Amino acid sequence: MQTLEPAFSWKSDVTDRIDPRTPVLVGGGQFTQRTAREGRLHESLDPIGMLEEAARRALADAGIGDPRALDTVSVVRFTADSSETGRLPPRMYRNPPRSLSNRIGASPRRLFYTAAGGNTPQWLVNRTAEEIAKGECEAVLLAGAEDLSTMLRAIKQDVDLKWGEDTGDDPVDIGEARRGVNDIEKAHGLYFPTNIYPMFENAIRGAHGRSIADHQIALGRLFSRFSKVAAGNPYSWFPVARSAEEIATPGDNNRIVGFPYTKYMNAVIEVDMSASVVMMSVAKARALGIPEAKWVFLHGCGDAHDLWHVSDRVNFHSSPAIRAIGAKAFAMAGIGIADVSFIDLYSCFPSAVEIGAQELGIAEDDPRGLTVTGGLPYFGGAGNNYVMHSIVTTMERLRAKPGTYGLVTANGWYVTKHSIGLYSTAPTEGPWAREDPAANQRELDAMVHPEFAERPEGDGTVETYTVVTDRKGRRFGIVFGRLADGRRFLANTPDDDATLDWMTREEMLGRPGRVTAGDMTNVFRLG
Repeated sequence: MQTLEPAFSWKSDVTDRIDPRTPVLVGGGQFTQRTAREGRLHESLDPIGMLEEAARRALADAGIGDPRALDTVSVVRFTADSSETGRLPPRMYRNPPRSLSNRIGASPRRLFYTAAGGNTPQWLVNRTAEEIAKGECEAVLLAGAEDLSTMLRAIKQDVDLKWGEDTGDDPVDIGEARRGVNDIEKAHGLYFPTNIYPMFENAIRGAHGRSIADHQIALGRLFSRFSKVAAGNPYSWFPVARSAEEIATPGDNNRIVGFPYTKYMNAVIEVDMSASVVMMSVAKARALGIPEAKWVFLHGCGDAHDLWHVSDRVNFHSSPAIRAIGAKAFAMAGIGIADVSFIDLYSCFPSAVEIGAQELGIAEDDPRGLTVTGGLPYFGGAGNNYVMHSIVTTMERLRAKPGTYGLVTANGWYVTKHSIGLYSTAPTEGPWAREDPAANQRELDAMVHPEFAERPEGDGTVETYTVVTDRKGRRFGIVFGRLADGRRFLANTPDDDATLDWMTREEMLGRPGRVTAGDMTNVFRLG
C-alpha cells in the first residue's frame, strides 16, 4: 500500500515562519541523590553541586557545549532560605545563581534568586518567556535544588558539612515574598502546610456530602494512582506502588499527621533532588544549532493568587484563582482540556489535587492520569522546586509524542499562589504574548468573602477543622467557624483526649459550640 506524504510538515514549513523572538524550552535535566539515605553522608553534593548536576544535564540535553551562551541564570529559592524554617541554617550561599554560574563556567549578565513557593518554577518559566519575547534576554538557565535529606541527617548526627560560599555580591530577588500567614493564623498553628491542607480536605468532604469513611477510601484511591506512577519513575524518592487501603488506613508506619491525612498522603520534603530547564528565543536556538526536535513551546500560561490569607478565603473547598488562570491559559493556547495528553497537577496533599482538578474540569479518575512524576508524597516534594521536575518530565513526554499537549500546575503556600503552563512541541502562532496577570488579580482580590473576627465571643458552628498529631503523639485541634452573624473565626479546641478522639470519629462540620477569645489564641468548645 502506498503511503501518502502530508502536503507540509510543521517541523519545516511552520517553524520557518515562527517569530524569531518566540520563547522555547530546549533542554531539561533532573537528578536524584541518594547518598545520605545510603549512609554515605560525606559523599553528598552540596546544594550548588546539586544545581550544577541538573544544569549540566539540561545543557547537554539541549546540546549546548559552552555555558557562556547563557545571559541569565535564575535559581529557585532553597527551602533553607525560605522564611521561618526553624532549625535549618539559612543563606549559607550568599548568591546561589552566581555560585552556580561559576561552577559551570557561565558568565551571565543577569542573576536572579526567587521568592519561596511551590508555584515558583512555572511562574519562572512564564516570566522568562515574556522577557524573551520582549527581547530582554536570549538564553536562560532555570534551576533549583533541595538538599534536605543530607542537611537534616547531618543536623541529627551533629555533622558539620562545611557548606557555604560568600561570593561577595547579592543576586536580584524576584517573586512574591509575602509571608503565607498572618500572626493570628500562625498563633493557632496554621503556619505548617501539614496543618492547613487537612482543613481544606474536611471542607471538600462536606462539599461532596461524603461520610468520613467513604471519603478516606476515596483519598486512598486518588493517591494510589500517583504512587503507581512514582514506582515507574527512576528519579522517584519512594518508587513504591501502594494500594488505596494501604494509603488510607492508619497504622504503625502510617500515622495520622493532620486528620484525615495519613503520613502517606503528605508531601515528603526530606529529599535530595534537583532539576533545571534551558529556555531561549527561537533565533538563539537556531544560532546555536539546537535541533527542532528538542524544542518545546509554551502555548498558554497564567499566574494569580487567591485571597492571600486563608482566613479570608471565599470558602475552603475551591480556588477562584486556579479557575481564572486555567481559563486564561486555555484561551491563550486555543485548546481545551480534552486536547491535553499529559497532566501534572500540584500534589502536595490530596486537597490540592482535588481543588485543581475541580477548577480545571478534570475528573479525579481521568484515564490520562493526574501526574507525570508520581507526585510530592511519592516522587518527592523537592521544596520550592518540585514543579521544575514536572516541567522536565512533561518535556520528555511531549518530545516522545510530537504535537501533543501537556498541562502543568503549580501551587505556593496554602492553595495561595498559582501558576499554570500548557506545553507542546507544535509551534505557537504569531508573536508570543501573554495578558498582564495584574488585571486578572484585581478581580480576584475584590471577591466577596466572610468578615473575619479576630477576638470572637459567643455561639458558633464549625466551618472546617482538623486534629494535628506530631511525631511524639501530642495533639491539638484547629477550627474555622462561623458566628451567628456570619463572621468567620479561628480557634483551637481543648486538648483533652476525649474531645480530640471525638473530632476524628464523628462528623464535626456544622456542629455547634461556643468560642471564647484568649490572649494569644481563641478556644472553641464543641456543643
